[in-house]
Amino acid sequence: MNKIILLGRLTKAPEIRFSQTNNIKVASFSLAVNRKYVKEGEERQADFFNIVGYSKLADFIEKYLKQGIQICVLGRLQTRNYEDKNGIRRYVTEVIAEEIDFADSFTKIDGNTDSTQETVSEDLKEDSSSNDFISNGDDLPF
Repeated sequence: MNKIILLGRLTKAPEIRFSQTNNIKVASFSLAVNRKYVKEGEERQADFFNIVGYSKLADFIEKYLKQGIQICVLGRLQTRNYEDKNGIRRYVTEVIAEEIDFADSFTKIDGNTDSTQETVSEDLKEDSSSNDFISNGDDLPF
């Protein structure tokens, strides 16, 4: 089983591009995840993970995620390799996002509580009919 769950903050705004082969939208960003333990007398350490989302999830990332926002990412770890311009084989390990949930309050995201929450909720309702990557808490059975 290949599953990874990360809770962290975006280090910068997501980069949006389209794949060369089949023109699918691709969003990529780096997520800073604090380590659980802090050694006495030292600052908290963080790990930085490269996250990639495709297609409808890339649309969501482009529309709602920005630098500093805290999110929870569920996905899988993937390693790929390529040959650079100098003919050297390079290896890249990244998280392929399957689900993204907000971990910040909407106040922290935009500084505006009601209007931001309503806008995001309405957009998520529209997207939820065709996508399984967003969980809207309104339709949970408990």
